[in-house]
Amino acid sequence: MTDPAERNREAILASPSLVLAEQDTDFLARPELRPVRMQLELLKPEMALVEHEVRSTIVVFGGTRICERAEAEQNLRAAKAAAAAEPGNALLARAVARAERLLAKSGYYDAARRFTRLVSELGQRDAERHYVVVTGGGPGIMEAANRGAFDAGAKSVGLNIMLPAEQRPNPYITPELCFQFHYFALRKLHFLLRAKALVVFPGGFGTLDELTDTLTLRQTRRMQPIPIVMFGRAYWEQVLDFQFLADEGVIEDEDLELFQYAETAEEAMAVITRFHDRAETK
Repeated sequence: MTDPAERNREAILASPSLVLAEQDTDFLARPELRPVRMQLELLKPEMALVEHEVRSTIVVFGGTRICERAEAEQNLRAAKAAAAAEPGNALLARAVARAERLLAKSGYYDAARRFTRLVSELGQRDAERHYVVVTGGGPGIMEAANRGAFDAGAKSVGLNIMLPAEQRPNPYITPELCFQFHYFALRKLHFLLRAKALVVFPGGFGTLDELTDTLTLRQTRRMQPIPIVMFGRAYWEQVLDFQFLADEGVIEDEDLELFQYAETAEEAMAVITRFHDRAETK
């Protein structure tokens, strides 16, 4: 028969309470530890960005479904084939129309890629890194933005978020600067802490959330002055009628000056350059 004290010793050694708190993932996942987890999500990226001498950033938002032309064309062919197999299926016909619209926007992928190559070549000429591209780390416009920095041989940041549908980091992020977040609030904080500009390409709910959050912070002067560049005027003026908000009196007329539009990478660069040139001369 096993000695009771020996059985108890084995129970002690197997007990979770014996695990160091910092190594006890079940303990760290408890609701009471949320403040600690939030602090860790603040500190981990912050310390890495400091170590990599990231002084300032350019944040790029945009839709996950806007892809390169070749991929968009392939998606359209697949949608047409599915619709042809079931001529009376309204949902499949709708999928064809949506695929056509996404193909029409595939040029934004190329524009995002070109824009971030330009800013990376400008800001990362030496060890002290400025204008480092930051995205949400996923596919679509985010991939294009990280890819432009990758083309330039420059570092870029990906701030991924844990979602019910798995989001894989795109393959163009600097490995040491690819982070995973649980809390949207901490992720948003890191997007804007070092930002020198926000460039927003066409996108959906996530893009709208990030855009309006930044506009609110600028409107209320709760963050540093930065240019907000909305890429694709025709798209954004249909999605968001800011002039209507001003006419209705729910925002000020001067709030319309918080953002500008651009159609090319060069125009977006010019907006950012003019903004900071004026700031330096004040």
